[in-house]
Amino acid sequence: MIRIAIVEDDSLCRQELTAYIRRYERESGQTIQLTCFEDGEDIVTNYQAIYDIILMDIEMRFMDGMTAAENIRRLDEEVAIIFVTNMAQYAIRGYAVNALDYVLKPVSYFAFSQRLDRAVSRLGKKEKHYLVVRVKGGSRRIATEDIYYIESQGHTLFVHAKDGICETSGTMKEMEEKLEPFHFCRCNKGYLVNLEHVDSIQDGCVTAGGDALAVSRPRRKIFQETLAAYMNEVLL
Repeated sequence: MIRIAIVEDDSLCRQELTAYIRRYERESGQTIQLTCFEDGEDIVTNYQAIYDIILMDIEMRFMDGMTAAENIRRLDEEVAIIFVTNMAQYAIRGYAVNALDYVLKPVSYFAFSQRLDRAVSRLGKKEKHYLVVRVKGGSRRIATEDIYYIESQGHTLFVHAKDGICETSGTMKEMEEKLEPFHFCRCNKGYLVNLEHVDSIQDGCVTAGGDALAVSRPRRKIFQETLAAYMNEVLL
């Protein structure tokens, strides 16, 4: 299923884009879940990083599309953003927010379907898996392969990843269950380690993402066995 958001303050244009998406859905055989927003402010407020594609108008009353896209990129680096605009010079600025494409108004179905094809094709080539975590004001999507380890301090979790540390709430047990298919293993009560990023294990510590984490005695054997099994799987 493909999740698409339309962010457009013009009701007629919103209806037209909706009709185009439903036509594309019928012709392509894709299953599309569609959500509509009437302003950039609406999608940014408590943003949920669940969309695959966002069709974004640029000129809107309360928050313009460029500002909305900048806010979204702070939480979601992967979503494909396609600007829908009647001014080509604005679309060029889309490079600053890593926009995938733009389509000019008035929108023709042929041009629209081509842009959508490109975005859907890019989704098909991605084999990444993502962890969606709650953050202040919404949620954030992090590629599991970019996570070094997760640290637990009480009911607060810290996700240590390539682009920094993300703070979220929850329990380590919940996180362990979510990440079970992606080669994560606890080295002690407070750390859940991505085995892909283990650099070394010696003197009772495992190094992941440049940080040395203690391996507790009760978990040492299972951690070493799990790591060895993962390494054998990678080398096959």
